[in-house]
Amino acid sequence: MNDDSQILIARLLSHQTLRRDDKLVKRVLSDEQFRTEVDARLLAVGLKLLDNVYADHVTLALHRNIEPKIFGAKDVWQNNNFGLSRDGVALLVVLWAQIILPKRERQETHQHAEDNQNDMFGTEKPLPRAEDTSIGIAYKALLADFGDKLGKKTRLDMNLGILSKLGFIERRGDVIVEGPLLDLLMDTDLLKERIVNGALADVFKRSPPTMVAVPRSEPPIAVDTPTEAANDEEEILPAFEAPPPAPIDDTPAKD
Repeated sequence: MNDDSQILIARLLSHQTLRRDDKLVKRVLSDEQFRTEVDARLLAVGLKLLDNVYADHVTLALHRNIEPKIFGAKDVWQNNNFGLSRDGVALLVVLWAQIILPKRERQETHQHAEDNQNDMFGTEKPLPRAEDTSIGIAYKALLADFGDKLGKKTRLDMNLGILSKLGFIERRGDVIVEGPLLDLLMDTDLLKERIVNGALADVFKRSPPTMVAVPRSEPPIAVDTPTEAANDEEEILPAFEAPPPAPIDDTPAKD
């Protein structure tokens, strides 16, 4: 038994996410033998290590082939949507599209958030970290652009609070920034085409929303307290991994 693999898995289960610069995370991402051992131990309980080079964190997710056995045991698909209703899911998709897609474009062109123009030698440099390329969205701009379709101020504030507690976003004053899970749990390859040319096509054809550089802060300290997931009977998301986005309800909701 490898104690390091046991410790890494236990820490991920306890803290939900770990930074890529963590000693054991760096090892599992670079040591093939260690990664094989960790993957085997996770697979034995239906889990997998979830990471991508564009995110500053890693987490755990259910294997797709185990989801029906977990959530399909009853007549109704029983999974966990973290307490998000339809407007909450729609808000999550909007934030992902407005924060993650531009961030990935900057990472691929090796452009930092504060850069005004591309460096002609930028592609020679390592892929920038999410922290150095992520751009925040002003709360007032989000409310002005999407408030009427996402439940107005009361519902928007409530759903932002839930997304913040779950680790999808962080609030820094009037700025909404990427949380550790926002770029991990959304399938960019699956969603990008649907979002850019589908659900939010009209948004991407407009002028870019008001965005501001992310205020820098110390790396978040993981807490042993597990995230509480509210039990909600509405249509729901698979635990750990988000499905294709729910359609946005155009009917304004009452405050």
